[in-house]
Amino acid sequence: MRGQSIARSVGRRRFLLGTAAFAAALGLGRGASAAPSARRLREPPDRLLSFKHLHTGETLDVVYWSEGRYQPGALADVDVILRDFRTDEIIAIDRDLLDLLHAVRRRLGTEQPFHVVSGYRSPETNAMLAAAGRGVAPNSLHMYGMAIDVRLPGIRLAQLRRAAWNLQRGGVGYYSRSNFVHLDTGRVRFW
Repeated sequence: MRGQSIARSVGRRRFLLGTAAFAAALGLGRGASAAPSARRLREPPDRLLSFKHLHTGETLDVVYWSEGRYQPGALADVDVILRDFRTDEIIAIDRDLLDLLHAVRRRLGTEQPFHVVSGYRSPETNAMLAAAGRGVAPNSLHMYGMAIDVRLPGIRLAQLRRAAWNLQRGGVGYYSRSNFVHLDTGRVRFW
């Protein structure tokens, strides 16, 4: 996928910048600018996310934010993996949700992929799940690309819940019997 090629090019860029900085520190290449520009040093770091969709088996490692902006190709790849897997309907996933996932992973100090139980849900899928009595809200934020149900390998659900709750960026639902944590970018609440 495009996200994987983006990740490779970012890795190459980091290597080249690191080599240039090392050469500058040794005093090599004087006269030529070996250090990264001051502008580049002020840019926010890249934001990487990894997903494994538990229903489709698809995986994605993607740098969705780089060089101070969201990367459209990477966002499109995220939209595809988080689509309604029952209908294959795709919508744009809320960028704040991606930033929340990134912040949770950083807080937990892990690079493990999020195991996705549910991302986007079409209104038809959401209504079907609600009618089946699965505890699904009739106006779920999943229908707007603003919610995701996940777990992280090697991280206890309680840790994942606590990390998300401490960020205070939206709703956090804890479903220990179903083995996932719900995260959304709606109002701050906890259940």
